[in-house]
Amino acid sequence: MKGMRYSILADTYEELEKESGKLKKTDILSELLLKTSSEILPQIVILASGKVFPAYSELETGVATKMMMRAIAKATGISSKEIIKKFKEFGDLGSVAEDCIKHRKQKVFFKKTLTVELAFKNMQKLAVLTGAGSQEKKLNLIAELLVSAKPKEARYTVRTILETLRIGVAEGIIRDAIAKTFNIDPETVENAWFLNPDYGEVAKIAKEGGEKGLKTVKIKLGKPIVIMLGEKAPNLKEALKKYEHPIMEFKYDGMRTQLHKKGEKLWIFTRRLENVTDQFPDIVKFAKEGIKVNECIIEGEVIGIGPKTHEPIPFQKLSRRIQRKYDIGLMTKKIPVRIYLFDIVYLNGKTLFNEPYSKRRKILKKSIKVIPKKFEMSKNLVTKDLKKAQKFYKESLKEKQEGLMVKNLDAKYQPGRRVGYWLKVKPVMETLELVIVGAEWGKGKRSHWLSSFTIACRDPDTGEYLPCGKIGTGLTDEQFQEFTKKLKGLIVKEKGIELKIKPEVVIEVAYEEIQKSPT
Repeated sequence: MKGMRYSILADTYEELEKESGKLKKTDILSELLLKTSSEILPQIVILASGKVFPAYSELETGVATKMMMRAIAKATGISSKEIIKKFKEFGDLGSVAEDCIKHRKQKVFFKKTLTVELAFKNMQKLAVLTGAGSQEKKLNLIAELLVSAKPKEARYTVRTILETLRIGVAEGIIRDAIAKTFNIDPETVENAWFLNPDYGEVAKIAKEGGEKGLKTVKIKLGKPIVIMLGEKAPNLKEALKKYEHPIMEFKYDGMRTQLHKKGEKLWIFTRRLENVTDQFPDIVKFAKEGIKVNECIIEGEVIGIGPKTHEPIPFQKLSRRIQRKYDIGLMTKKIPVRIYLFDIVYLNGKTLFNEPYSKRRKILKKSIKVIPKKFEMSKNLVTKDLKKAQKFYKESLKEKQEGLMVKNLDAKYQPGRRVGYWLKVKPVMETLELVIVGAEWGKGKRSHWLSSFTIACRDPDTGEYLPCGKIGTGLTDEQFQEFTKKLKGLIVKEKGIELKIKPEVVIEVAYEEIQKSPT
């Protein structure tokens, strides 16, 4: 169907939002995919995930709460003061837009039917508008959509632009819906996504080429792949027992990185598929000098180095560079980096997934030129001897790293899976990556700062954030200030001292054990 009405998508969103069961959500999304043409299938799939761009894209709409309020006012003729009042009442700008469209104060002549194509085009344009007059142009693009929107359509248009759709659809449900719609095994769908992490494109291939088409999906340089992950080992002794031919490598406290090279072109991606090439011009420089082959995908770990101490710094400090989009030169001097390489999965047109790790490491060694203290192979030791392994483990901790990775030299590479080929050995404290979804205003000397942060984990199938605890101690005054500065612009609802926070800030939390809370 060409020119799909946006109302069809909005109705589906509403159904998905009301439904909590994963199987039922899969059925609802599958019904939508069945009646979608190949041309707009990629757009529908991306939009259903609550995004405007695939996960690996560095582009984002860049629309904040204040601009959205202005756009609603422009499209409806309702005053900004009234919109702020409604926002405090609803705590969601999507619901505010819906209510304002119902009670708009200006008549709309020659109103167009809002289509998925127009909505998607305008939303993507928001990300590329920069420079003088760009804010006004963004305002006009949003207002154009809201003028054409019915109340329900306005609700979901606003939530999508602000990336607060939250209808409980994440990768797992999208994968299963594509599999159900086109009668393909979910694992085949997921394997294609590991090499091309854009479920919009994967859905189109599934519709047009079926299972056979998905099995021919290949790596494309410049587009990240979903990397293989390690599992936790109970201890070093058990980890060594697991493999006949183990290798140990330092587990660096840094940013897991995949480097793509094609001729003179280089890309840097994180574990979460973010393109951070612009944030790390120093790594680009090292890679251009240190990679001797024409085309490859190499994996490593980027760590931050103290400019005065020349010693590794915690990942928390390095993460400032990952998030920074401006003053890159200054950040490069403030937080210099080095990269330790450990794997190669693609070389001059050929994937190396089925080669044993021992061979991949040899190929990697031949493919690079070491640049001391900048671009090196990961520190490693091949042994089954527990005493030697323990000494190496202590050395890693002494050098301020997290511990060891114990890897199977005979194992192949399996993208996107924890398959037991790599084991993590770390001190007792484990870590989780959690997102801040709530906070409270502090008391006493901290009355102007946010504190008592509610943290949540993410359901991988639905994308829903599930509160799992609070943190309020162990932070310095400087950290409380930094958190307050980061989170102030993400407040979506305020009730007394309690705040609801837009889930954008991810933190690493260390813990010794998980207990069920009595509250």
